[in-house]
Amino acid sequence: MITLKKLLKPDVDLRFFALSFFLLLFLTLVPPRSFAVDIQVSVDRNPVSIDESFQIIFTATESPDEDPDFSPLEQDFSILNQSTSSSSSWVNGQSSKTVKWIVNVMAKERGSLVIPAIKFGKDMSGTSTVLVAGKAANTAITPDKDLFIEVEATPQDPYIQSQVLYTMRLFTKVDIAQARLNEPELADAVIEKLSDDSSFNTQVNGVNYSVTERKYVIFPQKSGQLIIKPLVLTAEIITSNPSGFNGFFNSQMSKTKQVESEAITLEVKPAPNSFVGQHWLAAEQLVLKQEWSGDTQQLKVGEPLTRTLHLEAKGTTVGQLPELNTSHADDQLKVYPDQPVLKEQKAVDGLMALREEKIALIPSKAGDYVLPAIEISWFNTKTQKIEIARIPETKLTAVAGAMQAEEMVPIPASKTPELPQLVEKSTIIKSEPASNVWLWTSVFLAVGWLLTIIWFLTKRSSKKPVVEQNQTEMNLTACIKKLKHACKNNDALAAKDALLEWGRQKFDCANLGAIAVLCDARLRDQIVYLNQVLYGQECTKWEGKKLFQAFTENKAREKIVFNEDKSLEPLFRL
Repeated sequence: MITLKKLLKPDVDLRFFALSFFLLLFLTLVPPRSFAVDIQVSVDRNPVSIDESFQIIFTATESPDEDPDFSPLEQDFSILNQSTSSSSSWVNGQSSKTVKWIVNVMAKERGSLVIPAIKFGKDMSGTSTVLVAGKAANTAITPDKDLFIEVEATPQDPYIQSQVLYTMRLFTKVDIAQARLNEPELADAVIEKLSDDSSFNTQVNGVNYSVTERKYVIFPQKSGQLIIKPLVLTAEIITSNPSGFNGFFNSQMSKTKQVESEAITLEVKPAPNSFVGQHWLAAEQLVLKQEWSGDTQQLKVGEPLTRTLHLEAKGTTVGQLPELNTSHADDQLKVYPDQPVLKEQKAVDGLMALREEKIALIPSKAGDYVLPAIEISWFNTKTQKIEIARIPETKLTAVAGAMQAEEMVPIPASKTPELPQLVEKSTIIKSEPASNVWLWTSVFLAVGWLLTIIWFLTKRSSKKPVVEQNQTEMNLTACIKKLKHACKNNDALAAKDALLEWGRQKFDCANLGAIAVLCDARLRDQIVYLNQVLYGQECTKWEGKKLFQAFTENKAREKIVFNEDKSLEPLFRL
Protein backbone atom coordinates (compact mmCIF):
# COMPACT_ATOMS: atom_id res chain seq x y z
CA MET A 1 0.00 0.00 0.00
CA ILE A 2 1.32 3.43 -0.92
CA THR A 3 1.30 5.67 2.11
CA LEU A 4 0.72 9.43 2.16
CA LYS A 5 4.31 9.98 3.29
CA LYS A 6 5.63 8.29 0.12
CA LEU A 7 3.48 10.49 -2.12
CA LEU A 8 4.88 13.66 -0.61
CA LYS A 9 8.35 14.91 -1.39
CA PRO A 10 10.81 14.69 1.49
CA ASP A 11 11.14 18.49 1.78
CA VAL A 12 7.38 19.11 2.07
CA ASP A 13 6.16 19.57 5.62
CA LEU A 14 3.09 17.55 6.59
CA ARG A 15 1.88 20.56 8.54
CA PHE A 16 1.32 22.44 5.27
CA PHE A 17 -1.00 19.71 4.04
CA ALA A 18 -2.94 19.74 7.32
CA LEU A 19 -3.28 23.54 7.25
CA SER A 20 -4.57 23.46 3.67
CA PHE A 21 -7.10 20.76 4.58
CA PHE A 22 -8.54 22.71 7.52
CA LEU A 23 -8.62 25.93 5.46
CA LEU A 24 -10.60 24.20 2.72
CA LEU A 25 -12.97 22.77 5.34
CA PHE A 26 -13.47 26.25 6.87
CA LEU A 27 -14.30 27.83 3.51
CA THR A 28 -16.78 25.05 2.79
CA LEU A 29 -18.67 25.34 6.07
CA VAL A 30 -18.70 29.16 6.44
CA PRO A 31 -21.31 30.99 4.28
CA PRO A 32 -19.96 33.22 1.47
CA ARG A 33 -21.02 36.37 3.35
CA SER A 34 -21.01 36.13 7.12
CA PHE A 35 -21.00 39.89 7.83
CA ALA A 36 -23.99 42.23 7.74
CA VAL A 37 -24.21 44.80 4.95
CA ASP A 38 -23.85 48.41 6.10
CA ILE A 39 -26.97 50.32 4.94
CA GLN A 40 -26.99 54.09 5.47
CA VAL A 41 -30.18 56.20 5.58
CA SER A 42 -30.49 59.90 4.68
CA VAL A 43 -33.04 62.45 3.44
CA ASP A 44 -32.73 64.85 0.51
CA ARG A 45 -33.48 67.85 2.76
CA ASN A 46 -34.15 68.61 6.39
CA PRO A 47 -36.35 70.20 7.76
CA VAL A 48 -39.44 69.78 5.58
CA SER A 49 -43.01 71.06 5.65
CA ILE A 50 -45.91 68.74 6.42
CA ASP A 51 -47.45 69.51 3.03
CA GLU A 52 -44.24 68.74 1.12
CA SER A 53 -42.99 65.44 -0.21
CA PHE A 54 -39.38 64.44 0.35
CA GLN A 55 -37.07 61.51 -0.31
CA ILE A 56 -35.73 58.93 2.12
CA ILE A 57 -32.58 57.39 0.62
CA PHE A 58 -31.11 54.02 1.67
CA THR A 59 -27.55 53.43 0.43
CA ALA A 60 -25.44 50.23 0.53
CA THR A 61 -22.04 49.31 -0.94
CA GLU A 62 -23.13 45.76 -1.76
CA SER A 63 -26.38 43.86 -2.32
CA PRO A 64 -28.18 43.03 0.95
CA ASP A 65 -29.69 39.72 1.95
CA GLU A 66 -33.19 40.38 0.51
CA ASP A 67 -35.44 43.14 -0.84
CA PRO A 68 -36.42 45.79 1.71
CA ASP A 69 -39.67 45.87 3.69
CA PHE A 70 -40.75 49.52 3.87
CA SER A 71 -43.98 48.87 5.82
CA PRO A 72 -42.57 50.35 9.10
CA LEU A 73 -42.43 53.73 7.35
CA GLU A 74 -46.22 53.83 7.02
CA GLN A 75 -46.66 54.55 10.72
CA ASP A 76 -45.53 58.20 10.36
CA PHE A 77 -45.23 58.65 6.58
CA SER A 78 -47.36 58.19 3.49
CA ILE A 79 -45.38 56.35 0.78
CA LEU A 80 -45.96 57.96 -2.64
CA ASN A 81 -43.55 55.89 -4.79
CA GLN A 82 -40.20 54.18 -4.67
CA SER A 83 -37.32 53.35 -7.01
CA THR A 84 -34.00 51.48 -7.03
CA SER A 85 -30.69 52.26 -8.73
CA SER A 86 -27.22 50.72 -8.71
CA SER A 87 -23.83 51.71 -10.08
CA SER A 88 -20.40 50.08 -10.29
CA SER A 89 -16.94 51.51 -10.91
CA TRP A 90 -13.40 50.24 -11.32
CA VAL A 91 -10.65 52.63 -10.17
CA ASN A 92 -6.95 51.75 -9.83
CA GLY A 93 -7.62 48.04 -9.93
CA GLN A 94 -10.32 48.15 -7.25
CA SER A 95 -14.03 47.73 -7.86
CA SER A 96 -16.78 49.51 -5.93
CA LYS A 97 -20.55 49.21 -5.98
CA THR A 98 -23.38 51.44 -4.77
CA VAL A 99 -27.03 50.41 -4.43
CA LYS A 100 -29.73 52.99 -3.61
CA TRP A 101 -33.40 52.71 -2.68
CA ILE A 102 -35.27 56.03 -2.96
CA VAL A 103 -38.67 56.33 -1.26
CA ASN A 104 -40.83 59.43 -1.83
CA VAL A 105 -42.95 60.12 1.23
CA MET A 106 -45.03 62.79 2.99
CA ALA A 107 -45.18 63.16 6.76
CA LYS A 108 -48.49 62.47 8.53
CA GLU A 109 -47.81 64.78 11.48
CA ARG A 110 -45.54 67.58 12.61
CA GLY A 111 -42.56 67.28 14.93
CA SER A 112 -39.28 65.40 15.05
CA LEU A 113 -40.07 62.08 13.35
CA VAL A 114 -37.81 59.05 13.51
CA ILE A 115 -37.16 57.10 10.32
CA PRO A 116 -37.20 53.51 11.66
CA ALA A 117 -34.75 50.77 10.81
CA ILE A 118 -35.76 48.85 7.69
CA LYS A 119 -35.13 45.13 7.29
CA PHE A 120 -33.40 43.86 4.16
CA GLY A 121 -33.80 40.18 5.00
CA LYS A 122 -31.24 39.50 7.74
CA ASP A 123 -29.62 42.89 7.10
CA MET A 124 -30.98 46.09 8.62
CA SER A 125 -30.55 49.80 7.94
CA GLY A 126 -29.75 52.48 10.47
CA THR A 127 -32.19 55.09 11.76
CA SER A 128 -32.44 58.83 11.18
CA THR A 129 -34.53 61.84 12.22
CA VAL A 130 -36.34 64.44 10.15
CA LEU A 131 -37.92 67.65 11.44
CA VAL A 132 -41.41 68.30 10.04
CA ALA A 133 -42.74 71.86 10.30
CA GLY A 134 -46.22 73.22 9.73
CA LYS A 135 -47.64 74.37 6.42
CA ALA A 136 -45.69 77.17 4.78
CA ALA A 137 -48.25 79.99 4.53
CA ASN A 138 -47.42 82.25 1.61
CA THR A 139 -50.25 84.72 1.30
CA ALA A 140 -48.23 86.94 -1.05
CA ILE A 141 -48.56 84.35 -3.83
CA THR A 142 -51.80 84.45 -5.76
CA PRO A 143 -53.26 81.15 -7.06
CA ASP A 144 -53.16 82.30 -10.69
CA LYS A 145 -49.34 82.34 -10.85
CA ASP A 146 -48.02 79.65 -13.17
CA LEU A 147 -44.50 79.78 -11.75
CA PHE A 148 -42.51 81.85 -9.25
CA ILE A 149 -39.15 81.79 -7.46
CA GLU A 150 -38.66 81.84 -3.71
CA VAL A 151 -35.22 82.46 -2.13
CA GLU A 152 -33.92 82.54 1.43
CA ALA A 153 -30.55 82.94 3.13
CA THR A 154 -29.63 81.54 6.55
CA PRO A 155 -28.37 83.37 8.54
CA GLN A 156 -28.86 86.89 7.23
CA ASP A 157 -26.47 88.37 9.82
CA PRO A 158 -23.38 86.13 9.42
CA TYR A 159 -19.85 86.78 10.58
CA ILE A 160 -17.19 87.51 8.02
CA GLN A 161 -15.97 84.36 6.17
CA SER A 162 -18.67 82.21 7.81
CA GLN A 163 -21.14 80.06 5.89
CA VAL A 164 -24.48 81.33 4.58
CA LEU A 165 -26.88 78.71 3.21
CA TYR A 166 -28.69 80.17 0.19
CA THR A 167 -31.75 78.20 -1.03
CA MET A 168 -33.67 78.73 -4.28
CA ARG A 169 -37.07 77.09 -4.89
CA LEU A 170 -38.84 77.17 -8.25
CA PHE A 171 -42.61 76.64 -7.95
CA THR A 172 -44.48 75.65 -11.11
CA LYS A 173 -47.89 74.27 -12.01
CA VAL A 174 -47.33 74.21 -15.78
CA ASP A 175 -45.11 72.25 -18.16
CA ILE A 176 -41.81 73.91 -19.08
CA ALA A 177 -39.97 73.13 -22.31
CA GLN A 178 -36.77 75.11 -21.69
CA ALA A 179 -35.51 77.26 -18.84
CA ARG A 180 -32.47 79.43 -18.08
CA LEU A 181 -31.63 80.50 -14.54
CA ASN A 182 -28.68 82.70 -13.62
CA GLU A 183 -26.37 82.00 -10.67
CA PRO A 184 -26.47 84.09 -7.49
CA GLU A 185 -24.15 87.10 -7.59
CA LEU A 186 -22.46 88.81 -4.64
CA ALA A 187 -19.32 90.93 -4.70
CA ASP A 188 -16.47 90.06 -2.31
CA ALA A 189 -17.77 86.56 -1.61
CA VAL A 190 -17.02 82.92 -2.38
CA ILE A 191 -20.07 81.06 -3.79
CA GLU A 192 -20.35 77.32 -4.37
CA LYS A 193 -23.25 75.17 -5.52
CA LEU A 194 -24.05 72.22 -3.30
CA SER A 195 -25.38 68.80 -4.35
CA ASP A 196 -27.81 68.08 -7.19
CA ASP A 197 -31.24 69.67 -7.35
CA SER A 198 -34.10 68.02 -5.47
CA SER A 199 -37.78 67.92 -6.48
CA PHE A 200 -40.97 67.58 -4.46
CA ASN A 201 -44.66 68.54 -4.47
CA THR A 202 -46.39 71.03 -2.19
CA GLN A 203 -49.41 73.29 -1.86
CA VAL A 204 -49.48 77.08 -1.78
CA ASN A 205 -52.80 78.65 -0.78
CA GLY A 206 -54.57 75.42 -1.71
CA VAL A 207 -52.90 75.16 -5.15
CA ASN A 208 -50.68 72.17 -6.03
CA TYR A 209 -47.17 73.02 -7.22
CA SER A 210 -44.11 71.06 -8.30
CA VAL A 211 -40.99 72.45 -6.65
CA THR A 212 -37.35 72.28 -7.74
CA GLU A 213 -34.91 73.19 -4.97
CA ARG A 214 -31.28 74.23 -5.42
CA LYS A 215 -28.81 75.15 -2.66
CA TYR A 216 -25.64 77.23 -2.53
CA VAL A 217 -23.18 78.22 0.17
CA ILE A 218 -21.89 81.78 0.35
CA PHE A 219 -18.83 82.93 2.32
CA PRO A 220 -18.74 86.76 2.51
CA GLN A 221 -15.19 88.13 2.51
CA LYS A 222 -16.05 91.66 3.65
CA SER A 223 -18.05 93.00 6.59
CA GLY A 224 -20.93 95.43 6.18
CA GLN A 225 -24.10 95.34 4.11
CA LEU A 226 -23.97 93.02 1.10
CA ILE A 227 -26.83 92.48 -1.37
CA ILE A 228 -27.43 89.18 -3.18
CA LYS A 229 -28.84 90.13 -6.56
CA PRO A 230 -32.21 88.66 -7.64
CA LEU A 231 -32.29 85.41 -9.61
CA VAL A 232 -33.88 85.67 -13.06
CA LEU A 233 -35.60 82.70 -14.74
CA THR A 234 -36.47 82.73 -18.44
CA ALA A 235 -38.70 79.77 -19.36
CA GLU A 236 -40.66 78.44 -22.32
CA ILE A 237 -44.13 77.51 -21.00
CA ILE A 238 -46.19 74.97 -22.95
CA THR A 239 -49.77 76.14 -23.54
CA SER A 240 -52.76 74.83 -25.48
CA ASN A 241 -53.38 76.11 -29.01
CA PRO A 242 -56.87 77.70 -29.16
CA SER A 243 -57.08 77.16 -32.94
CA GLY A 244 -58.28 73.61 -32.45
CA PHE A 245 -55.95 71.94 -35.01
CA ASN A 246 -55.05 68.39 -34.04
CA GLY A 247 -53.03 65.52 -35.42
CA PHE A 248 -50.08 66.60 -37.54
CA PHE A 249 -50.63 70.22 -36.54
CA ASN A 250 -49.81 69.93 -32.85
CA SER A 251 -52.30 71.61 -30.55
CA GLN A 252 -49.54 72.67 -28.19
CA MET A 253 -47.53 75.85 -28.41
CA SER A 254 -45.16 77.67 -26.06
CA LYS A 255 -44.71 81.18 -24.79
CA THR A 256 -41.74 82.82 -23.10
CA LYS A 257 -42.11 84.02 -19.54
CA GLN A 258 -39.58 85.63 -17.20
CA VAL A 259 -39.82 85.69 -13.43
CA GLU A 260 -37.52 87.22 -10.85
CA SER A 261 -36.81 86.49 -7.19
CA GLU A 262 -36.34 89.01 -4.42
CA ALA A 263 -32.96 90.46 -3.52
CA ILE A 264 -31.58 89.48 -0.12
CA THR A 265 -29.53 91.79 2.07
CA LEU A 266 -26.86 90.36 4.35
CA GLU A 267 -25.60 92.28 7.38
CA VAL A 268 -22.10 90.81 7.67
CA LYS A 269 -20.49 91.26 11.08
CA PRO A 270 -16.71 91.64 11.51
CA ALA A 271 -14.66 89.31 13.66
CA PRO A 272 -15.39 90.03 17.35
CA ASN A 273 -12.78 92.01 19.27
CA SER A 274 -12.60 89.25 21.88
CA PHE A 275 -11.06 86.88 19.33
CA VAL A 276 -7.30 86.88 19.93
CA GLY A 277 -6.26 83.91 17.76
CA GLN A 278 -3.57 84.25 15.14
CA HIS A 279 -5.95 83.44 12.28
CA TRP A 280 -9.69 84.09 12.09
CA LEU A 281 -11.64 80.87 11.52
CA ALA A 282 -15.45 80.66 11.74
CA ALA A 283 -17.15 77.25 11.56
CA GLU A 284 -20.14 75.31 12.86
CA GLN A 285 -18.01 72.41 14.12
CA LEU A 286 -14.28 71.66 14.26
CA VAL A 287 -12.32 68.49 15.10
CA LEU A 288 -8.52 68.28 15.47
CA LYS A 289 -6.79 64.91 15.99
CA GLN A 290 -3.54 63.04 15.31
CA GLU A 291 -2.46 59.48 14.48
CA TRP A 292 0.90 57.69 14.68
CA SER A 293 2.28 54.93 12.46
CA GLY A 294 4.16 53.28 15.35
CA ASP A 295 5.03 53.36 19.04
CA THR A 296 6.06 56.85 20.16
CA GLN A 297 7.94 55.38 23.16
CA GLN A 298 10.05 52.94 21.13
CA LEU A 299 11.20 55.13 18.24
CA LYS A 300 14.43 53.77 16.73
CA VAL A 301 17.30 56.05 15.81
CA GLY A 302 17.55 56.49 12.04
CA GLU A 303 14.09 55.02 11.35
CA PRO A 304 11.08 57.18 10.41
CA LEU A 305 7.88 57.54 12.42
CA THR A 306 4.91 59.12 10.61
CA ARG A 307 2.64 61.59 12.36
CA THR A 308 -0.71 62.30 10.68
CA LEU A 309 -2.63 65.44 11.64
CA HIS A 310 -6.34 65.70 10.77
CA LEU A 311 -8.44 68.87 10.81
CA GLU A 312 -12.15 68.74 9.94
CA ALA A 313 -14.35 71.84 9.95
CA LYS A 314 -18.03 72.09 9.09
CA GLY A 315 -19.33 75.27 7.52
CA THR A 316 -16.10 76.64 6.04
CA THR A 317 -13.90 76.30 2.95
CA VAL A 318 -10.70 74.28 2.84
CA GLY A 319 -8.75 77.44 2.03
CA GLN A 320 -9.55 78.85 5.48
CA LEU A 321 -8.01 75.91 7.36
CA PRO A 322 -4.63 76.83 8.87
CA GLU A 323 -1.37 74.97 8.55
CA LEU A 324 -1.01 72.46 11.39
CA ASN A 325 2.70 71.57 11.51
CA THR A 326 4.14 75.01 12.27
CA SER A 327 6.36 74.28 15.29
CA HIS A 328 10.09 73.49 14.98
CA ALA A 329 11.18 70.38 16.84
CA ASP A 330 14.61 69.51 18.27
CA ASP A 331 17.59 69.83 15.90
CA GLN A 332 18.36 66.15 16.49
CA LEU A 333 14.87 65.24 15.23
CA LYS A 334 14.65 65.55 11.44
CA VAL A 335 11.22 66.58 10.12
CA TYR A 336 10.06 65.75 6.56
CA PRO A 337 6.48 66.97 5.84
CA ASP A 338 4.49 65.67 2.85
CA GLN A 339 2.27 67.78 0.64
CA PRO A 340 -1.00 68.33 2.58
CA VAL A 341 -4.22 66.69 1.40
CA LEU A 342 -7.08 69.20 1.03
CA LYS A 343 -10.67 68.09 0.47
CA GLU A 344 -14.17 69.55 0.48
CA GLN A 345 -17.31 67.46 0.94
CA LYS A 346 -20.71 68.87 -0.04
CA ALA A 347 -23.92 68.02 1.83
CA VAL A 348 -27.43 69.45 1.94
CA ASP A 349 -26.51 71.55 4.99
CA GLY A 350 -23.24 73.00 3.68
CA LEU A 351 -19.54 72.30 3.22
CA MET A 352 -17.20 70.08 5.21
CA ALA A 353 -13.53 71.05 4.82
CA LEU A 354 -10.75 68.56 5.55
CA ARG A 355 -7.00 69.06 5.83
CA GLU A 356 -4.53 66.21 6.40
CA GLU A 357 -0.79 66.57 6.94
CA LYS A 358 1.70 63.69 7.15
CA ILE A 359 5.07 64.36 8.76
CA ALA A 360 7.94 61.86 8.89
CA LEU A 361 10.08 62.19 12.04
CA ILE A 362 13.60 60.66 12.13
CA PRO A 363 15.72 60.95 15.30
CA SER A 364 19.49 61.16 14.84
CA LYS A 365 20.37 60.06 18.38
CA ALA A 366 18.76 58.26 21.31
CA GLY A 367 16.89 60.26 23.93
CA ASP A 368 13.62 62.05 24.66
CA TYR A 369 12.02 64.60 22.34
CA VAL A 370 9.03 66.84 23.03
CA LEU A 371 6.70 68.05 20.27
CA PRO A 372 4.93 71.24 21.36
CA ALA A 373 1.16 71.42 21.66
CA ILE A 374 -0.96 72.44 18.65
CA GLU A 375 -3.74 74.94 19.35
CA ILE A 376 -6.29 76.37 16.91
CA SER A 377 -8.60 79.16 18.04
CA TRP A 378 -11.91 79.23 16.19
CA PHE A 379 -15.31 80.88 16.43
CA ASN A 380 -18.31 78.56 16.82
CA THR A 381 -21.12 80.09 14.74
CA LYS A 382 -23.69 77.83 16.40
CA THR A 383 -22.94 78.77 20.02
CA GLN A 384 -21.51 82.23 19.17
CA LYS A 385 -18.50 81.45 21.36
CA ILE A 386 -14.74 81.31 20.89
CA GLU A 387 -13.31 77.80 21.31
CA ILE A 388 -9.86 76.23 21.14
CA ALA A 389 -9.07 72.87 19.49
CA ARG A 390 -5.91 71.43 21.02
CA ILE A 391 -3.50 68.53 20.70
CA PRO A 392 -1.35 68.39 23.86
CA GLU A 393 2.42 68.23 23.66
CA THR A 394 3.71 64.79 22.72
CA LYS A 395 6.79 63.10 24.17
CA LEU A 396 8.83 60.79 21.93
CA THR A 397 11.46 58.35 23.18
CA ALA A 398 14.15 57.20 20.73
CA VAL A 399 16.29 54.14 21.39
CA ALA A 400 19.43 53.00 19.56
CA GLY A 401 18.67 50.65 16.68
CA ALA A 402 20.66 47.60 15.61
CA MET A 403 22.86 49.58 13.20
CA GLN A 404 23.71 52.15 15.88
CA ALA A 405 24.69 49.40 18.31
CA GLU A 406 27.08 47.91 15.73
CA GLU A 407 28.62 51.31 15.01
CA MET A 408 29.28 51.88 18.73
CA VAL A 409 31.28 48.63 19.17
CA PRO A 410 35.01 49.55 19.61
CA ILE A 411 37.45 48.21 17.00
CA PRO A 412 40.20 45.98 18.49
CA ALA A 413 43.65 47.63 18.47
CA SER A 414 45.34 44.47 17.15
CA LYS A 415 43.60 44.80 13.79
CA THR A 416 45.02 48.27 13.08
CA PRO A 417 48.70 48.25 14.07
CA GLU A 418 49.76 50.67 11.31
CA LEU A 419 47.11 53.31 12.00
CA PRO A 420 49.34 55.56 14.20
CA GLN A 421 51.98 55.66 11.43
CA LEU A 422 49.42 56.71 8.84
CA VAL A 423 48.13 59.46 11.08
CA GLU A 424 51.65 60.61 11.87
CA LYS A 425 52.59 60.79 8.18
CA SER A 426 49.49 62.68 7.28
CA THR A 427 50.27 65.37 9.85
CA ILE A 428 53.58 66.17 8.15
CA ILE A 429 51.76 68.01 5.36
CA LYS A 430 51.50 71.72 6.16
CA SER A 431 48.30 73.33 4.92
CA GLU A 432 48.20 76.56 6.93
CA PRO A 433 49.24 78.96 4.12
CA ALA A 434 46.67 77.55 1.69
CA SER A 435 44.01 77.63 4.40
CA ASN A 436 44.71 81.30 5.12
CA VAL A 437 44.46 82.20 1.42
CA TRP A 438 41.11 80.47 1.02
CA LEU A 439 39.86 81.94 4.30
CA TRP A 440 40.54 85.53 3.21
CA THR A 441 39.14 84.82 -0.25
CA SER A 442 35.89 83.51 1.28
CA VAL A 443 35.62 86.54 3.57
CA PHE A 444 36.11 88.90 0.61
CA LEU A 445 33.44 87.17 -1.48
CA ALA A 446 31.00 87.06 1.46
CA VAL A 447 31.38 90.79 2.09
CA GLY A 448 30.88 91.55 -1.59
CA TRP A 449 27.77 89.35 -1.73
CA LEU A 450 26.38 91.01 1.40
CA LEU A 451 26.87 94.50 -0.06
CA THR A 452 25.14 93.38 -3.27
CA ILE A 453 22.10 92.11 -1.32
CA ILE A 454 21.89 95.36 0.69
CA TRP A 455 22.00 97.41 -2.52
CA PHE A 456 19.35 95.20 -4.14
CA LEU A 457 16.99 95.44 -1.16
CA THR A 458 17.49 99.21 -0.92
CA LYS A 459 16.64 99.57 -4.57
CA ARG A 460 13.51 97.42 -4.23
CA SER A 461 12.33 99.28 -1.15
CA SER A 462 12.40 102.68 -2.89
CA LYS A 463 8.90 103.99 -3.49
CA LYS A 464 7.55 104.07 -6.99
CA PRO A 465 6.11 107.27 -8.34
CA VAL A 466 2.36 107.63 -8.05
CA VAL A 467 1.94 107.46 -11.81
CA GLU A 468 3.86 104.17 -11.96
CA GLN A 469 1.73 102.73 -9.11
CA ASN A 470 -1.49 103.65 -10.92
CA GLN A 471 -0.21 102.04 -14.09
CA THR A 472 0.65 98.87 -12.12
CA GLU A 473 -2.87 98.72 -10.68
CA MET A 474 -4.34 99.02 -14.17
CA ASN A 475 -2.06 96.24 -15.42
CA LEU A 476 -3.07 94.00 -12.51
CA THR A 477 -6.76 94.60 -13.23
CA ALA A 478 -6.23 93.66 -16.87
CA CYS A 479 -4.40 90.47 -15.84
CA ILE A 480 -7.26 89.48 -13.54
CA LYS A 481 -9.79 89.95 -16.37
CA LYS A 482 -7.68 87.75 -18.64
CA LEU A 483 -7.42 85.09 -15.93
CA LYS A 484 -11.19 85.15 -15.33
CA HIS A 485 -11.88 84.74 -19.05
CA ALA A 486 -9.36 81.87 -19.33
CA CYS A 487 -10.78 80.03 -16.31
CA LYS A 488 -14.32 80.46 -17.60
CA ASN A 489 -13.32 78.86 -20.92
CA ASN A 490 -11.18 76.16 -19.18
CA ASP A 491 -8.17 77.36 -21.21
CA ALA A 492 -5.19 76.16 -19.18
CA LEU A 493 -2.55 77.76 -21.46
CA ALA A 494 -4.23 81.18 -21.38
CA ALA A 495 -4.63 80.89 -17.61
CA LYS A 496 -0.90 80.21 -17.28
CA ASP A 497 -0.05 83.28 -19.39
CA ALA A 498 -2.40 85.46 -17.32
CA LEU A 499 -0.92 84.18 -14.05
CA LEU A 500 2.63 84.79 -15.27
CA GLU A 501 1.75 88.34 -16.31
CA TRP A 502 0.02 88.90 -12.93
CA GLY A 503 3.00 87.45 -11.07
CA ARG A 504 5.45 89.74 -12.89
CA GLN A 505 3.37 92.79 -12.00
CA LYS A 506 2.60 91.70 -8.42
CA PHE A 507 5.74 89.90 -7.20
CA ASP A 508 8.31 90.37 -9.99
CA CYS A 509 8.31 86.57 -10.51
CA ALA A 510 8.81 84.87 -13.87
CA ASN A 511 7.55 81.31 -13.28
CA LEU A 512 4.53 79.58 -11.77
CA GLY A 513 6.52 77.90 -9.00
CA ALA A 514 7.79 81.20 -7.63
CA ILE A 515 4.30 82.74 -7.81
CA ALA A 516 2.74 79.77 -5.98
CA VAL A 517 5.12 80.13 -3.03
CA LEU A 518 3.90 83.71 -2.44
CA CYS A 519 0.19 82.80 -2.48
CA ASP A 520 -2.08 81.25 0.13
CA ALA A 521 -2.42 77.49 0.52
CA ARG A 522 -5.47 76.95 -1.67
CA LEU A 523 -4.32 79.14 -4.56
CA ARG A 524 -0.86 77.60 -4.35
CA ASP A 525 -2.31 74.10 -4.74
CA GLN A 526 -4.36 75.18 -7.75
CA ILE A 527 -1.31 76.78 -9.43
CA VAL A 528 0.73 73.63 -8.82
CA TYR A 529 -2.08 71.52 -10.28
CA LEU A 530 -2.27 73.80 -13.35
CA ASN A 531 1.47 73.35 -13.83
CA GLN A 532 1.06 69.55 -13.64
CA VAL A 533 -1.75 69.63 -16.21
CA LEU A 534 0.34 71.67 -18.63
CA TYR A 535 3.61 69.81 -18.31
CA GLY A 536 2.67 66.40 -16.90
CA GLN A 537 2.90 63.22 -18.93
CA GLU A 538 -0.78 62.35 -18.53
CA CYS A 539 -3.34 64.33 -20.50
CA THR A 540 -5.81 65.65 -17.94
CA LYS A 541 -8.90 67.77 -18.54
CA TRP A 542 -8.57 71.04 -16.63
CA GLU A 543 -11.44 73.07 -15.16
CA GLY A 544 -10.68 76.66 -14.27
CA LYS A 545 -13.52 77.30 -11.82
CA LYS A 546 -11.57 76.20 -8.74
CA LEU A 547 -8.47 78.18 -9.72
CA PHE A 548 -10.34 81.46 -10.13
CA GLN A 549 -12.37 80.82 -6.99
CA ALA A 550 -9.13 80.34 -5.02
CA PHE A 551 -7.70 83.46 -6.70
CA THR A 552 -10.79 85.49 -5.73
CA GLU A 553 -10.62 84.25 -2.15
CA ASN A 554 -6.91 85.11 -1.98
CA LYS A 555 -7.57 88.60 -3.37
CA ALA A 556 -10.51 89.20 -1.01
CA ARG A 557 -8.49 88.25 2.05
CA GLU A 558 -6.00 91.03 1.32
CA LYS A 559 -8.78 93.60 1.85
CA ILE A 560 -10.22 92.24 5.09
CA VAL A 561 -9.98 94.62 8.05
CA PHE A 562 -9.54 93.00 11.47
CA ASN A 563 -9.18 94.60 14.93
CA GLU A 564 -8.84 98.31 14.20
CA ASP A 565 -7.73 98.19 10.58
CA LYS A 566 -5.32 95.29 11.11
CA SER A 567 -5.67 93.05 8.08
CA LEU A 568 -6.27 89.35 8.47
CA GLU A 569 -3.36 87.35 7.19
CA PRO A 570 -3.85 85.67 3.79
CA LEU A 571 -4.88 82.06 3.55
CA PHE A 572 -2.25 79.98 5.17
CA ARG A 573 0.77 78.95 3.16
CA LEU A 574 2.01 75.41 3.03
